Amino acid sequence: MKRKQFESYTSSGTANNITVGVLATIGLICGAKSFTGTQISLVEYCFVPQTLTLPENRAEYCTPDKRYIMPLSEFYAEVYAPANPEFQRDNFLPTKATRLRIIPPSNPNKPIWGLTSVFMIGGAYALSKAREWRLVQLMPVMRAETRTNWFISQLREGLRLHKESYTAQLDYEFHQWSENRRARAAQLSQMTPQELAIFTEQVRLRAEAEARAQLQQTTGQPTGALPGQSIEDITNPSDKVTGADSTQAIAPKDSWVQNLVKQTALIWGNQGGGKSWLARYVAQKKKQAGYRVVVLDPDSNRAEWRGVESYHSWDEIEQQIRNYVKELESRLKTFNDSSMSEEQWRQKLWASGKATALICEEATTYADFIKDAELLEKFGKLALTKSRKQEMPLTVVAHNNTQTCLFGIKGLHNLVSKMLQVECLAEVDPVTLQPKSTGRAKVKLDSSNEWLDVILPSLTAKISDFSDTVTPESTSIPPIDKATLERIYELEINIGGQAESIQEHKNELSPLAHSLLQYLQRTGRKSAVIQEIQPNFKVKGQRFSAEELKRLFNELVENNLAVWLDENTIEITPNWTDGQTGQN
Repeated sequence: MKRKQFESYTSSGTANNITVGVLATIGLICGAKSFTGTQISLVEYCFVPQTLTLPENRAEYCTPDKRYIMPLSEFYAEVYAPANPEFQRDNFLPTKATRLRIIPPSNPNKPIWGLTSVFMIGGAYALSKAREWRLVQLMPVMRAETRTNWFISQLREGLRLHKESYTAQLDYEFHQWSENRRARAAQLSQMTPQELAIFTEQVRLRAEAEARAQLQQTTGQPTGALPGQSIEDITNPSDKVTGADSTQAIAPKDSWVQNLVKQTALIWGNQGGGKSWLARYVAQKKKQAGYRVVVLDPDSNRAEWRGVESYHSWDEIEQQIRNYVKELESRLKTFNDSSMSEEQWRQKLWASGKATALICEEATTYADFIKDAELLEKFGKLALTKSRKQEMPLTVVAHNNTQTCLFGIKGLHNLVSKMLQVECLAEVDPVTLQPKSTGRAKVKLDSSNEWLDVILPSLTAKISDFSDTVTPESTSIPPIDKATLERIYELEINIGGQAESIQEHKNELSPLAHSLLQYLQRTGRKSAVIQEIQPNFKVKGQRFSAEELKRLFNELVENNLAVWLDENTIEITPNWTDGQTGQN
């Protein structure tokens, strides 16, 4: 009701505006009329000597420039009697004025015009304010109705968009169903008669099983009943699977790891969560499955990955990435030019021993040391979209799952969000305050948004030997070859010979600076650059920022163990390095 009143009131606004305009115009005209003309009679006079009788003599004193005008009522009043401006004492000119004529009033109705103007302008103003007051009264109700109508329009728009999205989803699903049906028809056309007969029998048995399950649900027959089995057979104690058999049928807790063997996956989590242990376990499973395992790990060496190919310098890592991209592109081109199905192509790759699994440790830091951004971008996109079907699955180990977790490449958020992910969960030890693994993880399957809780594989030692003779859960110490024994003996001699030199500075250096000094000694460095030390130097698994390393460098310089070459580089003092070389 209010809305209709408001609409009718706003629709009459034109007539109201015209009325206000007409009244205001008439008022202005009347106001202008009230300010024009005279309301009273006027007298025109001059000063003529009374002694002059001849008209020509009198006319001399009544020329146009000597004629004056004043109100009639004032002319005859003694108080306002006019005075001759040319009067001089002892002169014969008179002081009394001579009336020439009476001028009638030109606008005797000036008050009426003024009152009419005030009335008209006041009416226009009152009419305008009355309309404004009425609109202000109706506005709150209109605002409420407008908000309600806006909300309803938004609901309608949302329903429209949902309908369009649902229709598009149905079209997509129908398209997928059509493509699957076409692909199935193509596969059936390539089957031999024997394979087609087996496939037909499998379809028939599956259909019978589904029909039987539906019949059991409809008739109320126990779901555990086999074809032809009665309720007595079900309750018969002798007709049961024994406990030992049922135990063997239960899948192990870490069976979910098989998803990581043949798929491209991201393993991430905080420090101490067990990422590296899980990556090594997956690497072992990949090798047992028959893959050629290649590991890119800038924070370790080949002793940590015995039995598989591993590369650790940035030059080697960059070259291996180039080889991977080149091989993957070559396989894609060969497959696209062939007439084989995907299954046949993958069987051929396995038969020729070309199944290759790549594991990238510390993937987040790749962009900091590999300057070819185009190579990394191509590597990331190809690995995430094309590697699995070419039997070249990639396993990435990183500290997070943001869009830059894959080699520091931006723009891969959509691909990362859809890939297989494992988040290893860590907790802080209340005694040592160090992070440690909880033994649990969360898994998000490929193209899924649901995270599932899983148990990490139970390992008592970090896997470093991937040869076929080593059992990953074994706690026995692997045999040490002769070269390793000689290296241990050499390190023991070096550390023993330098014990006194280190002891002199031990009390002056902080524990972290002391650890850095030992690291530089073991690696035989004569100079150290922050950018080279940062990714490799760790204390109890903890890395250090550039500022922290600069403080440790400065501490070595203050203790005369090194000198600054530039703001990021120190050189070990000659006395220290000479002593170390002589003992070596």
